Amino acid sequence: MSPARKSIFAPDVLAGKRILITGGGTGLGRGVARHLVDHGAEVHLWGRRLAVLEESAAEASGGRDGLVFCQAVDVRKAELVDEAMSSIWSEHGPLTSVINNAAGNFIAPTASLSARAFEAVSSTVMNGSFNTTHAAGKRWIAEGLPGSVLSTLTTWVWTGSAFVVPSAMAKAAVHAMTMSLAVEWARYGIRLNALAPGPIPTDYAWEMLSPTGSSAIGATQPDDVPMKRVGTIEELAALTIFLLSDACDYLTGETIAMDGGQRLAGPATFAGLTSLSDQDWADVKAASTAASEASKGQRSV
Repeated sequence: MSPARKSIFAPDVLAGKRILITGGGTGLGRGVARHLVDHGAEVHLWGRRLAVLEESAAEASGGRDGLVFCQAVDVRKAELVDEAMSSIWSEHGPLTSVINNAAGNFIAPTASLSARAFEAVSSTVMNGSFNTTHAAGKRWIAEGLPGSVLSTLTTWVWTGSAFVVPSAMAKAAVHAMTMSLAVEWARYGIRLNALAPGPIPTDYAWEMLSPTGSSAIGATQPDDVPMKRVGTIEELAALTIFLLSDACDYLTGETIAMDGGQRLAGPATFAGLTSLSDQDWADVKAASTAASEASKGQRSV
């Protein structure tokens, strides 16, 4: 296991930063939020369920008022994103950074996917990331302000990944957006980068990608990672803080892998699932559905 570490950053390294995290109610976004607040940032959380966002905001703020705000926003809808962005600008002031973290995923044989299932994942990741980046970017450009966009990707953008094709395709698109806009918007002082973390356990996503013991191949097995462990929220937060600070203004257009060497060692994350039988996949689907329903129940309380 990774040893506990103290932050190497000054507690005010993000002072004056106003940072939006999409998908901020759960998972990696929720985990990173509190670290940004602890280092001086004002944080805004977007997601589709306000109750979950409010829980995340309370956790991230640690009882400190005026540091974390949340809005229920479906990032797949460009008009809703633009309205919510206008609200931040008018009520709080311009953002300095955006973290595109909203995502959805599940493992399944691609031949069994419905158009609706494909759209649910791909539109959240690809459309959502573009909508949010565009809404912030056009405001920065119009007002002559610098800005930074950081997208949460995976190493699948380089390798592809079987059984999560909608996610792999959509994240590859965001990887392309990162490189493309880094060039187009550099003259405005707007930087775009991305992180490709390896396996970092979070509650709901972990269950969806490893719903049964037989499917826990690559995604959850520390032995599949050269460092023989999974990553931590603290490690992801540390790299995020660095990239959103004023310490690396010359860095743009890069996707940085942080996966303990997993990508280099291969095989691709879910390659081992090719050995599953039809019955195994039926079990996986049942377990994924149960995890999804349980999550919805918790979020509606």
